[in-house]
Amino acid sequence: MKLGRREKLSVSLGGGFIALFLIVQFIVFPFLDKREAMKRGIEAKWSGLKEIRMLKTEYEAYRKGALGMQSHLARREKGFTLFSFLEQAAGTAGVKDHIKYMKPSDAPGDGRLKESMVEMKLDRINLKQLVDYLYLIESPEQVVSIKRLSITDAKGAAGYLDAVMQVLTIVDS
Repeated sequence: MKLGRREKLSVSLGGGFIALFLIVQFIVFPFLDKREAMKRGIEAKWSGLKEIRMLKTEYEAYRKGALGMQSHLARREKGFTLFSFLEQAAGTAGVKDHIKYMKPSDAPGDGRLKESMVEMKLDRINLKQLVDYLYLIESPEQVVSIKRLSITDAKGAAGYLDAVMQVLTIVDS
């Protein structure tokens, strides 16, 4: 079959177009897709790295806090108990006669440190006595803090309060 010059040009252009289409479809587009996927992968790895760095900073802060707490615990007098600490502070603040109850409890811990908690109720105290007592027992040096505090008006005694509080500390197991 003999083709004329114009037909040969048309066939050549058509073949070139098909070859170009195949090159673009099977070489260029997959290359660009893989490149885009690689960019997304790199961005995901960078965000993961940023999160790891943030977690490391947070971990270091917790670790530093734990070391500080352990140094406070080491400086605390031997035989420290939260119950006796609260009772002694109540005597100093002048609220010992207003203690209705004190319920100690220890939270089970699986590590070296565990929580010790005392729930106590103070009846018919004035605001100054309560503030003085809270000031004495909230002690970062002794690693003692107030977990929960509920204050109500004392029934039948105008100007007096009833307070129920949970006081928490950390102790060595």
